Amino acid sequence: MANQPRFADKWLLSRVLEATGSAPVRLLVKGGADVSPPGASPVATMVIQDRGTLTGLLRDPEISFGDAYMDGRIEVEGDLVRFLEAIYQGMERSLTVGKWYSKLASGWMDLAQNNSRHGSRNNIHRHYDLGNEFYKLWLDEQLLYTCAYFPTPSSTLELAQIAKMDHVCRKLRLQPGETVVEAGCGWGALALHMAREYGVTVKAYNVSHQQIAFARERARAEGLSDRVEYIEDDYRAISGKFDVFVSVGMLEHVGLDHFQEFSDIIHRSIGDTGRGLLHFIGRNYPAVFSRWIRKHIFPGGFVPSLRQSLKVLEPKNYSILDVENLRMHYAKTLEHWLERFEKSRYQVTGMYDSRFVRAWRLYLAGSIAAFRGGHLQLFQILFTGSQREPIYWTRDPIYADTEPVIEEAQPVVEKVRWTHAMS
Repeated sequence: MANQPRFADKWLLSRVLEATGSAPVRLLVKGGADVSPPGASPVATMVIQDRGTLTGLLRDPEISFGDAYMDGRIEVEGDLVRFLEAIYQGMERSLTVGKWYSKLASGWMDLAQNNSRHGSRNNIHRHYDLGNEFYKLWLDEQLLYTCAYFPTPSSTLELAQIAKMDHVCRKLRLQPGETVVEAGCGWGALALHMAREYGVTVKAYNVSHQQIAFARERARAEGLSDRVEYIEDDYRAISGKFDVFVSVGMLEHVGLDHFQEFSDIIHRSIGDTGRGLLHFIGRNYPAVFSRWIRKHIFPGGFVPSLRQSLKVLEPKNYSILDVENLRMHYAKTLEHWLERFEKSRYQVTGMYDSRFVRAWRLYLAGSIAAFRGGHLQLFQILFTGSQREPIYWTRDPIYADTEPVIEEAQPVVEKVRWTHAMS
């Protein structure tokens, strides 16, 4: 009789391990039974504090694991990122566990977190208005909260974020005097960079009050308020005609049900003669986005497949000129963020609490694992209206180690030095 609880725990642990696709990890009930795949060398050990937490992992693996990790009822001994990589890889091989329930629960969450005008403002407020001081602890100096672009793996985060902004501007072939509208501008760094370095004027929209206030102050400090206007409003309020439409890291907050609205706004802004760029987290095939992340980190978040993202462009007959996947650049970006976050964890604990710290650690570590393993992608799509000439003849100017090229009439092909970026 004394061995019955241990036997029951062993059986439950085996079912959980099976649900992970027999990932190379060790599962342990504190002070009791443990399991690991036969012949495998576990990359880490997950320590479960009690049987209630263990049974929860069978009922709803994703939410139960995330919540238990936040609460300290689950600990991971070893490298958290490697542990999550192994779990993600194994669960992708597991075809049926929890899939029906996940889809059903996700549907209810979609309704509760709908990205209507009112819903979007609430969703954005819960994430981006946590406080600028929090984000200053672990982002780069300019507070860019999107994938950086590393010309070499050893580039600093600060230099890689500047390189990302130049990468976007070179793809768009921005010219002095042009007008740009940016949907979802974060803390305003890209709009300022486009105006300062490429001579354009920018209207940038965002519903986060704290981000807009920060961006406006920075524009005043740099003397660029006459060329960059930050507007605290929803992307659906964009009005006027522009040469260029830019959206970096916002498509994930639109939601599939609102892609048609987003498409209409783009076409209203640049018509058939403009050009634009979408930079967004994506995936290889349609799937449910993490319910735990939507519950605790990114309410209303949606990660489209590349095919789904084209619902924004195809209805308006936009021509896609270039698609690039910067997946490993985002993994590298997240590695920098997590390292800085961990160095600041005691300050973050003082601002919030230990549960908040553990939630954000799990979010950042899980994102690294997802990008490293190819479960998430980072797409950049360059497009033009059907009545516009091609932006450039080859991709060489994107990688030119020179000043921005100013066009006269027709695009020209410059002789440039090709610089390979990390892939």
